[in-house]
Amino acid sequence: MHSNIVPQTAIRGRSRSSQDRLAKNLGYFSIALGMVELLAPRALYNAIGLRGMEPVIRAWGARELATGVAILTSHDPEPWIWARVAGDVAGIATVATGLQQDNTRTENNLMTLAALAAVTAVDVACARGLNAGKGNRNTAIVNYSNRSGFPRGLEAARGAARDFKVPADFRIPDALRPQAFERGRRVARSVA
Repeated sequence: MHSNIVPQTAIRGRSRSSQDRLAKNLGYFSIALGMVELLAPRALYNAIGLRGMEPVIRAWGARELATGVAILTSHDPEPWIWARVAGDVAGIATVATGLQQDNTRTENNLMTLAALAAVTAVDVACARGLNAGKGNRNTAIVNYSNRSGFPRGLEAARGAARDFKVPADFRIPDALRPQAFERGRRVARSVA
């Protein structure tokens, strides 16, 4: 029997918990943010107040895109949400270096740090919620509607009883033998 090390959180394609829905939304958010970071890194680092960080912001974008796609395509998004948390921490560390730079955008830098901290808190809450929901009766529902109960399928089972051979040691009680049934029927007719 195959056992899964990571318990599944919901039926594939049918989210059952608020954490599953939040994870999906975080996946979409990652893709959108990754596109901005890849396509407009200069505008982003000017707004944040980080000079000379274009390659770093592009790397963030690639990571965000990959993480977003992984969250949306994985049946168990929890590890990918934790990957977002790791990326958030790296982002906080990078943006914090902007506070040490001599720039006029310190206020923007602080707002970016606050936004990153808020997103990190949401990511951590989602990852913990996904982990807590594993194996929960409301989320780990198994769908057997496509099973027939016949190992080789329903079509293979049709007519199988006609080919049934009675084993030699199989004993039918006398009362159930066809001859006894016919005798009982005749007796019932003669009494009536």
